Amino acid sequence: MKMLVTGATGKLGAKVVETLLETVPVDQLAVSVRNPEKAESLKNRGIDVRQGDFDYPDTLDTAFAGIDRLLIVSADGDNDTRIKQHDTAVAAAERAGVKFIAYTSIVNARESVNFLAPTHRETEEAILKTGIPYAFLRNNWYLENESSSIQGVLAGAPWITSAGDGKVGWALQQEYAEAAAAVLSGNGHENKTYELSGKLLTQEEFASILGTVLEKEVPIQKVDDKEFAEIMKGAGLPDVLIPFLVDIQKSIRAGSLAVESDDFEKLLGRPATPIKEALTQLVPGISKNN
Repeated sequence: MKMLVTGATGKLGAKVVETLLETVPVDQLAVSVRNPEKAESLKNRGIDVRQGDFDYPDTLDTAFAGIDRLLIVSADGDNDTRIKQHDTAVAAAERAGVKFIAYTSIVNARESVNFLAPTHRETEEAILKTGIPYAFLRNNWYLENESSSIQGVLAGAPWITSAGDGKVGWALQQEYAEAAAAVLSGNGHENKTYELSGKLLTQEEFASILGTVLEKEVPIQKVDDKEFAEIMKGAGLPDVLIPFLVDIQKSIRAGSLAVESDDFEKLLGRPATPIKEALTQLVPGISKNN
């Protein structure tokens, strides 16, 4: 059996590969990357490194040849670009005769009002249309996504949010990677959907736990979307990034990430790491870069 991970030099893909290497013989593992030079270290460890670019179908035909089980890690970019890229990857998987597709989606993808959901809704539909057995890994929110806000707090800023009372099921990216590795290399996951979320918390609850970890008070500053955008601009963030950050806040406020389940426990044999413990692991690295 040969399995392949796309985007293996990205943050999530790299963690999936490292997790797989703990249990999967190296000759059963392949990766596809846009730039094979960036995966030289994987090649040196005996992994089958293949060039595959979601913008070029021919490269994917070669990359997916002979692959039994495929993990498509969702690409970066705007929704329209990602939908096109993912459609290309799914079509290539079908042409290659792949027998199982796992895909990193977003929680409640089919009904979600999250601004990122259209990509995942369309990709899930494309996979379903192939008739290939699948697993949808509907990820909530990476704790690491909050690194820049935590850096701000370390520098003396309050926790700034326009997300209101919306809740988020934060979990460490490593745990999402472990769940993906378990599905790709395990049995009994055909035609399953996993809603992967940690314990749901509001921004206030999160800031309070962060304060406990940092051993300092973390004041929370609740603002509207316009003020949030102005604060982000004043902090020096690129203009092109600010609408994206505002949309995240809107989506959280609308409840799009308020999805809690025990699916982490089903896949990992334990719940997601509690946020206090997860932040205790994460903060030292952020402090070092602050």
